[in-house]
Amino acid sequence: MAVRREVLGDEHVDRATASADALTEDFQRFITEYAWGGIWTRPGLDRRTRSLITITALVARGHHEELRMHLRAALRNGVSVAEIQETLLQSAVYCGVPDANTAFRIAQEVLGESADRD
Repeated sequence: MAVRREVLGDEHVDRATASADALTEDFQRFITEYAWGGIWTRPGLDRRTRSLITITALVARGHHEELRMHLRAALRNGVSVAEIQETLLQSAVYCGVPDANTAFRIAQEVLGESADRD
């Protein structure tokens, strides 16, 4: 749970866990244990690299809400705006221009939110 909170932020995690019910509580536990406890804590890649890989995977699969969340997480993990831009450009080649176009639009919104808070 500590890694999940560090990467996604307390607000997101609190919202996700507070909305868990009998239907979703096992899924929330699964995400916390498997993704955040098992994968994100492995020593082979740092969090910045994991964030960039995650962004690319989310662009490729068209998971826009998750992309929003992981763009914010990438900034929290020390990824620069320039690195996000390069990742999205790289994604355009391998995932497709329409997917990258949507990802850039989402990034403009998310990065604009972050700039407004600075």
